[in-house]
Amino acid sequence: MLRTLSIALLLALALAATPVVPAPAQAASNEELKAALRDLLKENPELIMQVLRDNSETVLEIAQQGSNVRRKKALIAQWQVDQTQPKKANLEGRPMRGPANAPVTIIAYSDFTCPYCQQAAGTMELLLANYKDKVRYVFKHMPLDSHDNARLAAEYHVAAGMQDGKKAWAFYETVFRDREKLVAEGEPFLKKAAAEAGLDMKRLAQDIKSKKVKDSIEEDMAEARALNVQGTPYFLVNDLVIRGSLPLDLFSDAVDMALEAAAKARK
Repeated sequence: MLRTLSIALLLALALAATPVVPAPAQAASNEELKAALRDLLKENPELIMQVLRDNSETVLEIAQQGSNVRRKKALIAQWQVDQTQPKKANLEGRPMRGPANAPVTIIAYSDFTCPYCQQAAGTMELLLANYKDKVRYVFKHMPLDSHDNARLAAEYHVAAGMQDGKKAWAFYETVFRDREKLVAEGEPFLKKAAAEAGLDMKRLAQDIKSKKVKDSIEEDMAEARALNVQGTPYFLVNDLVIRGSLPLDLFSDAVDMALEAAAKARK
């Protein structure tokens, strides 16, 4: 696409440069015109750089469009392979959003302190709004050792889910919305977020230290290792794999592909 832009711009330049390109060349064949352009560039190689500099923003936009197209093609090819490789995840006892019988399940392996996970959480909100009863969302934990307060935030969320699923999601929303406060303040912020969600703070303090909470997080992390998760966020859209915080349109492409596969499987 970048080459096409360059040729188009240079063609305009060549047509305008009447002293260089003779008038009969305007009626010549495409091959003759290409030859004239090649000669023009050989004699004036600085022209192409000047054209690109003068249109740098347009060049960058087209290059980005080309990159996006290649990325989408690569993802679709990967997802076609993913569909042949079923993945297993334990969803028992995990808070969910969306109907339990939704044809598409999105599972996130995430870290509350990760800025990309925060961004992806916003994308999930939009997906749930767009697809309504077609998608359910499950949040699982992969707290990274390099992030302060990551494990503690995961413990609070799992313990919150043991009390009340809706309150756990309210806690989730507050923590991601104010991720910077989590990173800066740690447990005092988590306690405040839990209280605002309406959780029983006495029970929460006990549950956080329980074996059930520890085992739940360890199970999520073991699943992530089995899936070869290298970083957060990481998503399963049914069996389709998404690594990182993709734009909404690419997440939607994955959901659409998963919906199509689910519909075929029901026939």
